[in-house]
This record gives sequence, C-alpha cells and structure tokens, in this order.
Amino acid sequence: MNLIVAVDENWAIGRGGDQLVYISADLKRFRTLTTGHPVILGRKTLATFPGGRPLKNRRNLILSATPGYAVEGAEVYADVGSLMEHAPEDAFVIGGESVYRALLDRCDTAYVTKILASYPADRYFPDLDKLPDWQVAEEGDVLEEDGVKFRYVTYKKK
Repeated sequence: MNLIVAVDENWAIGRGGDQLVYISADLKRFRTLTTGHPVILGRKTLATFPGGRPLKNRRNLILSATPGYAVEGAEVYADVGSLMEHAPEDAFVIGGESVYRALLDRCDTAYVTKILASYPADRYFPDLDKLPDWQVAEEGDVLEEDGVKFRYVTYKKK
C-alpha cells in the first residue's frame, strides 16, 4: 500500500481537525496520485471533506470504531484486520493520525509533501527520517505558493 501526507518541519499534519495549510498545487498532486485508487481514511478525516462526503472516483474505505457508523458511498470497517481483508495493494492511506500510525507498517511507499515551516499543531505523522525502515527514494526541488515553501519527497520502505 501507499500513503500520502503533508507535514511541516516537525512532522505535524493538523490542528483542530483541519490541515495546517492548504496548497493548491499539493491538492492537485493528491488528486492526480489517488484518483482511480482506493483511499483509506478515518471518520474524522472524512468529516473534513466538502460536505463530509467520500472522494469521487475512488473507493473510500473508512476505518472507524464508532458502532453503527455508516456513510453513503463508502465502506466502513471497525478494525484494521477487517479493513485489510478488503484493502487492495494499490490503496492510499490518506489520514488522519491514528490511521497513519495503524497502517504505516503495511505501506511500502510514502508520498510526503514537506512544508518548510512550522505550525501550531495537535496531530503528527511519524518522522520517516528517523525510522530505520524508511529511506528517501526521490526528493524534488523547493517550490513556493503564496509564500509557503514546500517540496515533494518520496520514501520507500527498505
């Protein structure tokens, strides 16, 4: 499986139930990479999408321990075991924090947007630079949008 995430310099990913910053180029990259592939996400991440609706042109697999939780246009799984029985190899894990942590060991490629700034945050992603099982496979040039500098970095599991 793959994962895709945007992190700041401290590997922060969110605050107060939202992303740290919105970068339109990164949102386009997200759409390009994930369209046509299943996406795996948590209930709280789904709630941040427009109208709280699943993403179009993707099979949405929601991980939620909330009893009776259901959403039209998505498949809901109560635990990682049942989710993994139905998750294809080409799936993208897209958040949030607890879903990333639960599935990181099952992923082999991580598409990371590194935002070259630090933001107040309450949600974090594991620092792949400090994890011995992960290595940088590709690192793009520094880009800038509306004063926000960032770069795309692809990690592969060793």
